[in-house]
Amino acid sequence: MPDVLTHVLVGYVVGSLLAARYDRVGPAAVTLVMAGALSPDFVKIKLLVPSPYVEAALGVPFSWAPLHAVGGTVVVALGSGLLVARQHRRLTVGLVALGAATHLFLDGLLVKPSGYAGQFLLPVSTYRAPAGMLYLSSDRWPTAVAAAVAAVVWAWTRYRTRWNRAD
Repeated sequence: MPDVLTHVLVGYVVGSLLAARYDRVGPAAVTLVMAGALSPDFVKIKLLVPSPYVEAALGVPFSWAPLHAVGGTVVVALGSGLLVARQHRRLTVGLVALGAATHLFLDGLLVKPSGYAGQFLLPVSTYRAPAGMLYLSSDRWPTAVAAAVAAVVWAWTRYRTRWNRAD
């Protein structure tokens, strides 16, 4: 599935550029941005545990859809902050949220038959912005572009690291 790989590669690029710019952001932070870039796809849990089953178990209306929106990514980002030590919480939440933002941005560029992007403001609003209409999730060219940019960033960070050691 090229869509998932594209999200991870874009997360790598963004995380690596942040790590190169800021001393506080290290290699572990790159991984956090990459994980955050995958977090909106946690909505796929509906394939294993359908919403009606959860609804019946809880006795209240339930949907997995907000996981693939701003509200769900905020919950996932805040939850990730609980998994680390207190001094790393703010950075962890920010990096996971940044990765999720790249995911939602890229998904906003997808070609949709309706001409509208997903409902990224759930559960606050059902507003759907016009879709970017740039590519299909099954297209391979966005993955190729992301892979090429990731390779350039990888080579640049390696070159930069060796150059700094020589000084």
